[in-house]
Amino acid sequence: MNMKKYIQLFLFVVLLTACSSPKNSLTYFENVKSIESGIVPSQEYSVKIVPDDELFIMITSLIPEATMAYNLPLSNPATVGNLRLTTQPQQLTYLVDQSGNIDMPVLGKIHVAGLTTLQVKEELESRIGQDVEDPIVRVELVNFRVNVLGEVKTPRAIDVKRQRYSVLDALADAGDLTEYGERGNVLLVRENGNKKEYHHLNLNDASVLSSPYFYLQQNDVIYVEPNEIRKENSKYNQNNSFKVSVVSTIVSACSVIASLVIALTVK
Repeated sequence: MNMKKYIQLFLFVVLLTACSSPKNSLTYFENVKSIESGIVPSQEYSVKIVPDDELFIMITSLIPEATMAYNLPLSNPATVGNLRLTTQPQQLTYLVDQSGNIDMPVLGKIHVAGLTTLQVKEELESRIGQDVEDPIVRVELVNFRVNVLGEVKTPRAIDVKRQRYSVLDALADAGDLTEYGERGNVLLVRENGNKKEYHHLNLNDASVLSSPYFYLQQNDVIYVEPNEIRKENSKYNQNNSFKVSVVSTIVSACSVIASLVIALTVK
């Protein structure tokens, strides 16, 4: 009878421990069914050019010679010894200075900070169109890069090749979150002038799709923090390592003392 009570008590303790263990949701957008008609209001999104950005600008027309003077010269293929690193000349890029300007051939200084690449394209087409018929302008942001850190399968810096890029795109390119990633508290670090902004995104909530921080900007950093299970495991491993280290030290000390005692006894 006593053995039966012990077994019942043991099972109760195991059940209580299981119920109190940390819970971790692996599901994105858990409340999506509560959104009417499956439509989430979206935010207007545009990447604005800022100082230190790098722009690729190419200007052409039906008569290439008419717009040749508006472009930067081509760079020579890079070589190291007899090894050529690039096979074709590359067009140089523009670096936005601290005043938000770029210096273009023929046109001179153009203020681009605070504008989108589309707005810069339209401005250049308007100016060049005064002298050249139907100019074609291509403007790209070269340094659109985001960093994904923490509990993802492949932490990395991502060079973005398109203008519309969301936090989900970045996490997908980083291999998605691990099972230990805290989906309810993803940290976004964003540069705003000389300041850093910090924003928390809850990927369990479908309302994140309408967040003004859902779409990313150049130099954004995404950090996925470990969930409670990972934190507890880390503490457990650290404690065990410390205990093993202490035991090893004690054993070594006892061994030294024993050797000294034996040596003194023999004498």
